Amino acid sequence: MKKMVGLAAMSGLIVLGACSNDDSEANSEENAEAAKENVNETGFPIVDEPIEISFMTGKAATNADDYNEVASWKKYEEMTNVKIDWGLVQRDGLDEKRNLALAGGDYPEVFYTSYFSDQDLLKYGQQGVFLPLNDLIEDYMPNVKKLLEENPDIEKGLTFADGNIYSLPTAYSPEFTSLTSNIKPWVKQEWLDTLGMEEPETTEEFYQYLKAVKEEDPNGNGQADEIPFGGDSINGLIGWLKGAYGVGNKGRKHGYMDLDPETEELRFYRTADEYKEMLQYINKLYSEGLIQENIFTIESNLFHEQGAEGLYGSTVTTSPKTRFGNDDYAGLPQLEGPEGYKDWVYVTSPIVHKGSFVMTDKNKNPEATARWIDYFYGDEGIKQLFMGVEGESYEETENGVEYVDEIMNNPDGLTMEQALVPYVTWLGGGYPSLVKQEFFKGAEGSEEALEATAKFEDDIIEDVWPQFSYTAEENQRLTSLRADIEKYANEMQDKFIVGEVPFSEWDTFVETLEQMGLEEYMELNQQAYDRFLES
Repeated sequence: MKKMVGLAAMSGLIVLGACSNDDSEANSEENAEAAKENVNETGFPIVDEPIEISFMTGKAATNADDYNEVASWKKYEEMTNVKIDWGLVQRDGLDEKRNLALAGGDYPEVFYTSYFSDQDLLKYGQQGVFLPLNDLIEDYMPNVKKLLEENPDIEKGLTFADGNIYSLPTAYSPEFTSLTSNIKPWVKQEWLDTLGMEEPETTEEFYQYLKAVKEEDPNGNGQADEIPFGGDSINGLIGWLKGAYGVGNKGRKHGYMDLDPETEELRFYRTADEYKEMLQYINKLYSEGLIQENIFTIESNLFHEQGAEGLYGSTVTTSPKTRFGNDDYAGLPQLEGPEGYKDWVYVTSPIVHKGSFVMTDKNKNPEATARWIDYFYGDEGIKQLFMGVEGESYEETENGVEYVDEIMNNPDGLTMEQALVPYVTWLGGGYPSLVKQEFFKGAEGSEEALEATAKFEDDIIEDVWPQFSYTAEENQRLTSLRADIEKYANEMQDKFIVGEVPFSEWDTFVETLEQMGLEEYMELNQQAYDRFLES
């Protein structure tokens, strides 16, 4: 008898449990429908009844400590009826806090400026933690939809191998070429004039200019203190020179692969004869003392100090005027190499940070959230994000939008960026938005940067690849292969340049890469490249 009662009781619990689950699902569906009905499909406010959305936001030191007190965000809250709990986390502790939150299940509705890797986007997307945005883009994000339709490569770059888009990016307008090619070559115009030389147009002419700077005392002080080429790393010089040797011909997102100009097949260009020839040229510059000796270890402060003192005969950077406070530099064109290559390849894909904005499965208002973020991919939202509030931080002029005088010539001696802190939060980078020339007033939008870009604009490659998307299995294997292959390729690049390893060891270098699994590395990348072509 007791057994029968126990079974009956257990049956009742099962029924109650099933009812409870059914009720929970019904309530969840009702809540989702209510949230959806609260959203206005167009215009403002975004929602009739105010809502709050929880974020985890990567905060740069350059931004305000309370985003809800920043003028542009205060205005946007009034416009939308959407309050953001920003959940600010300093950048230097962001990765750890973000990963702990995801591992423990205590994560927010949105990750904002959180810099997720492709691997994490795919991993948490396939687990259902990150929401696929495809349908939301179609139904609630007209600005994002337009961006993807007008720029198919951006859509390709955001779409994973499973067909889903799990994030929104920091994107550069492809028309803003000074920004997509933000690192540029510069020459000290005064020394060029003093030496009676024309602007270098070939690698040989550039060598002759550097040699003259070293040997002919262009600053006239009787001391050999001139630095023919200086930089905060060797990477800027390499990035510029690749185009003179026909390597790296698909842009900056691919530091190891491109297409062979002769076969049009995917190649690991770090083993190409042309890449070897480029390294031999740079080794020649370095061994003759034409490149700053400590360029591999120089600290940023010293680079700025020497630039401000005008010691560099040439450099590769964003803008010497902005970085050094020195306006005696002019932009250089893309150099032509010994085999006639003359392409500007030091250009990035419009997708700069893929994982800038992610919605999680805890989001109670996905439609409203979609409308909230979509604003910043259209002109009015872009202007508000970068310029702030009209009449407070910017004004409309006959030449377009401009920061007010208090920002540009601050009475308290603040720099432009310091004066902007109460109005905007883009200063730390990584923001989910589209950067357009008419609304961006950073170094790349300056007059000298635009003039420098014009020198090589006609030589910019047309086909700039975004990062490829990989399956989870491909990512797992590539992570191991990259750790060996790419690390070794980078180490040997520097050793060849400084002469620590002679070029007679080149074949050994190539053989070592092959032993590390280069064939499998290329097979996996070929699969991703094939999907990229087919998408």
